[in-house]
Amino acid sequence: MQREEIEPALRAALEASLAFQEGLDTARVGACAGPPPLVPLPDSGVGAASALAELVRRAEGRAAASAGPRYFHYVVGGVTGASLAADWFASALDQVASSSTGSPLAVDVEEAATRWLAELFDLDPEAWTGVCTTGATTASLVGLGAARQWWGERLGVDVAEEGIAGLPRPVVLTSGFVHASVIKCLAMLGIGRACCERLSVDNRGTLDVEALERRLASMGDEPAIVVATAGEVNSGRFDPLGAVADRCEQYGAWLHVDAAFGLFARVAPGVADLADGIERADSIAADAHKWLNVPYDSGFALVRQRSLLAKTFRMVAAYLPPSAGDGAPPRVPANLGPECSRRARALPIFAALLSEGRAGIRAMVEGHVLLADQLRGLVAAAPDLELVDETRLNVVPFRFAPRGVRRRDLDPLNRALGQRVLEDGRVFVGTTRYRSVVCMRPAIANWRTRPEDVERLVSVVRELGAKLLEGDEVVPRSSRRG
Repeated sequence: MQREEIEPALRAALEASLAFQEGLDTARVGACAGPPPLVPLPDSGVGAASALAELVRRAEGRAAASAGPRYFHYVVGGVTGASLAADWFASALDQVASSSTGSPLAVDVEEAATRWLAELFDLDPEAWTGVCTTGATTASLVGLGAARQWWGERLGVDVAEEGIAGLPRPVVLTSGFVHASVIKCLAMLGIGRACCERLSVDNRGTLDVEALERRLASMGDEPAIVVATAGEVNSGRFDPLGAVADRCEQYGAWLHVDAAFGLFARVAPGVADLADGIERADSIAADAHKWLNVPYDSGFALVRQRSLLAKTFRMVAAYLPPSAGDGAPPRVPANLGPECSRRARALPIFAALLSEGRAGIRAMVEGHVLLADQLRGLVAAAPDLELVDETRLNVVPFRFAPRGVRRRDLDPLNRALGQRVLEDGRVFVGTTRYRSVVCMRPAIANWRTRPEDVERLVSVVRELGAKLLEGDEVVPRSSRRG
């Protein structure tokens, strides 16, 4: 490990990174090469330059073009120039972002970035405490951790100190839109997956608001946690946040909103009404690596009662700074969330917000909504495609449904087609099960995506679907109608 290795290694990394970025518009999206053979750890190191060269070699054919314009399967953005450069800078600075003692810079920037995020979404920055996390899952862990502490205090117990043993079974109420990551958080927090009650009225998972009210009313003085979704993963649909907030206020329930990408609807006037009421929540979880287009592994939680975070996540040791409660300086992010070893994750968020401003982010979200409208139109006009749901945001569920194929054969046909699309590599979109059928659910959130990329998605799906039918493998001709 030599100091003189740093500069050539960074320059080589820059060249390889620029080459990868410059090829994203035309690159194959999915991986095409098999995994390299596993080898033992060498006894003698090869040095920084050779190690980086090996990484670059391994990336050829194995790195997905997930930062590119035709990566539609997961709701994920690319990386903007400002956020990518800031992420590199964060790694170079290698700050300990757990407290001001570790890095005044990292804590200052995180406070500014989370405040700007609140302002971006028209949330009162004085009312909310923001914490950067690895993603929306960890952000939900933060919000639901605060909810668990609130729930215990309503029952007269500090659960962070004493645990939940002996307390009544927690009640978590939600719709069929609830994401698997929220259920995972309930398991990690000791609340339990089975404590989640899904109240829905159809095969979309739409919330049964009347059932929610009846269930809350039946609980008397017992506290409940309600989880609402802003942006269901298969369709982009929202729970009726205003109606849910009304019931939570009436019956004294905690409202957590999983808004991994749906929170960004607030910045676009044409779809902002979808998120009306989210400002009345007690906690919100969201991703920055989705619609803000910062490098992957970046989310944030917004919580109203900072003291609940400090009670839940504080870490006490003689060499560490004290925990901070409401309004108590200094700010100690490690005592406001689960991660103690924290990198300066706020730097790319800060750079992205400063680089684009409110107007730039609004333009990007509005552009993606228009591209989703274009996709819906192309699907509706195609004789062999079928919209699985009418949607308004950036996710468009549809399936291949050619004439003559019986409805019962469409699921295996679309499952096989999804695999063919991934193997083909020109676009990246897999399958899901939504409204009781197998379909594709492309999501548009990358700043690079253009109308021609959406057209390519539709043409590739139709082309590969037609070839699959020609092969007579999945749907035999003998089973087709007329």
